Amino acid sequence: MSRRVVITGMGCVTPLGNDLASTWEGLASGRSGIGRITRFDPSPYETQIAGEVKGYDPLVAMDRKDVRRTDRFTQLATGSAKQALDDAKLDTAKEQDRIGVAIATGVGGLETLIEQVLVMEKRGPGRLSPFLVPMLMANAASAQISMQFGLRGPNLTHVSACASSAHALGESAEMIKRGMAEVMVAGGAEAAVIPLAIGAFSNMHAMSRRNDDPQGASRPFDKDRDGFVLSEGSAALVLEDRDHALARGARVYAELIGYGATADAYHITSPSPEGEGNARAMKMALAEADLEPRAIDYLNAHGTSTQPNDREETAAIKQVFGDHARTLMISSTKSMTGHLLGAAGALEAIASVMAIVTGRVPPTINYTTPDPELDLDYVPNTARAATVTTALSNSMGFGGHNASLILTAA
Repeated sequence: MSRRVVITGMGCVTPLGNDLASTWEGLASGRSGIGRITRFDPSPYETQIAGEVKGYDPLVAMDRKDVRRTDRFTQLATGSAKQALDDAKLDTAKEQDRIGVAIATGVGGLETLIEQVLVMEKRGPGRLSPFLVPMLMANAASAQISMQFGLRGPNLTHVSACASSAHALGESAEMIKRGMAEVMVAGGAEAAVIPLAIGAFSNMHAMSRRNDDPQGASRPFDKDRDGFVLSEGSAALVLEDRDHALARGARVYAELIGYGATADAYHITSPSPEGEGNARAMKMALAEADLEPRAIDYLNAHGTSTQPNDREETAAIKQVFGDHARTLMISSTKSMTGHLLGAAGALEAIASVMAIVTGRVPPTINYTTPDPELDLDYVPNTARAATVTTALSNSMGFGGHNASLILTAA
């Protein structure tokens, strides 16, 4: 268990851009990637806005045959994984048995499933695609990446709603520490900007209805927040045994030193009162990292822009950090990206790493009306130049799933 885990590659496809550079530019400049839905006519829905990936060509990472046989979430996942592997400059053929994959998702190939249900209803079961099952299954992205890049180490998929990809990162790090792999390609992908998901979340009254102001709709910690904004995208990180990375002369972005995972055991959609489960996850991550709370410089919050999440997460931060909560820099990058569901944790881990690497803390945009109950430093509206040595990234999911990751400078 003395093995150390570092990050040597990163890639992403998001509403802000189709690679790491453009996504980080958007985050650092406080740019929103939210707009009116274009993939279908949203007029019948109470929520008509989302964070869509724009102009992404899956052929940049996959051949035409595989594109035809995969759901959009797998295509997005493969794109970010290829970017991360290229960034890490790994010789995958040389060590394929020691490189694993863990790509998480919240809902998997939901778009394919719905399309094929309609095919069956209209044309009968004989017209169902023979690729339906491998397209819709949640582990399709991990499988595709493994096959495409010849990665024969551990291959698995975490499904824990909006905490999915944070769990994928944390559990992948633990596998490296146990010696099951030298390298893991870990992250998440989601492609749920589809009529069913928009309608379902709308009927839960969970999403913002600021249709006339898409870029101002996601407003975490603001008093007038009225729900999250659904988004699609993917993010992948190459996690690597530190000695292995140094031996091959790899560039090291940061080190993953702490991981906590807990359950609320409280409610299927609402966080536990005072963020009790989230607080335990943060404390667990701090204990594994052997750090005092004051060692954290920046916290990338789950910060969904719903009334209960932001209230309970703020309460959890106060509980864990005490007086340091008042000086801790906190931001929700969901204010710019929207909520990528199962891919959110990985993308926000990347944002945390980039804050460490660049000395620039991304803001919480659309913070215009302070909530008296939420009185911490949410880095409002403008990025902040600051030395960030250690960052914590929070993720929470329906079902009461919590995950916290701690990252530190290389």
